[in-house]
Amino acid sequence: MSNPFKSVPIRSYEITPKDVYFSRRDFIKAAGVVAGSVALASCAPNAGEPSEATVAAENPVTISGKTTDELGDPLNSFQDITNYNNYYEFTTDKEGVAPLSQGFTPKPWSVEVSGMVKKPKIYAFEDLLKNFTQEERIYRLRCVEAWSMVIPWTGFTLASLLNEVEPTSDAKYVRFETVMRPEEMKGQGSPFYPWPYQEGLRLDEAMNDLTLLATGLYGEDMPNQNGAPIRLVVPWKYGFKSIKSIVKIELTDKQPETLWNTTAPNEYGFYSNVNPAVDHPRWSQASERRIGELSRRATLPFNGYGDQVASLYEGMDLSVHY
Repeated sequence: MSNPFKSVPIRSYEITPKDVYFSRRDFIKAAGVVAGSVALASCAPNAGEPSEATVAAENPVTISGKTTDELGDPLNSFQDITNYNNYYEFTTDKEGVAPLSQGFTPKPWSVEVSGMVKKPKIYAFEDLLKNFTQEERIYRLRCVEAWSMVIPWTGFTLASLLNEVEPTSDAKYVRFETVMRPEEMKGQGSPFYPWPYQEGLRLDEAMNDLTLLATGLYGEDMPNQNGAPIRLVVPWKYGFKSIKSIVKIELTDKQPETLWNTTAPNEYGFYSNVNPAVDHPRWSQASERRIGELSRRATLPFNGYGDQVASLYEGMDLSVHY
């Protein structure tokens, strides 16, 4: 059966190097660039101010002869990635996460892997770095709120970790849990969400080679605001599936409860694959805004990773909100 969803790969040379970015950071700040609105589904920069894409076009940065990604689109910056993100454990204000997360202490850290595995284990974070090959992965991130980025992660495949603990034949799902520290993560004091944050994947999704446990970005340790010290990255799903600051990974035979599916099951399904044909009840998913741009672009099915993952969902009606 032919795959109708064509993947669009991102190459490492198409990401602006951090040192190059910093060389023009002051100029960009002076231009009055804003990352975007803090309202839930509003993700565009202020239309009255120049975007970083405009600034970059006037001051091109060449990376191996390239100034854009393979689609001809402006590249994201370290500033965008680390200063515009959702992390409700700290605040619902995207641009407020970075300052409010600076008091968070990501070390020492450990991750417990348990449940339906033959070799349950508690990993110190240092052992995760030492025992699993760290590699760079350049992935698109598509938020359910219809904004997107391109991010250079560092990390290792979730499959490599799961293979080491050896899931039993009964295991069908993987459940993840974020650390619970309301004294450091003030947003966890909100009564509107069932803390701690929980997420889940089917086991075959978790074992897919694209599924990453990320430990850094732009060649540095993971910033607090992006999920230090370790987070999940599942690039073909909406960003809220990529749970941050993981402390527990559990193999189970039951579909796990997830924070957003529990909070608003009519809006957020368990699967939450990027699907331009299925709108959120309050906005369209047919297009998205790359942070730093003013215009919108068409959303790609499975965020452009269909060649690698579409086969996981054969037989499922993708017109239904999962």
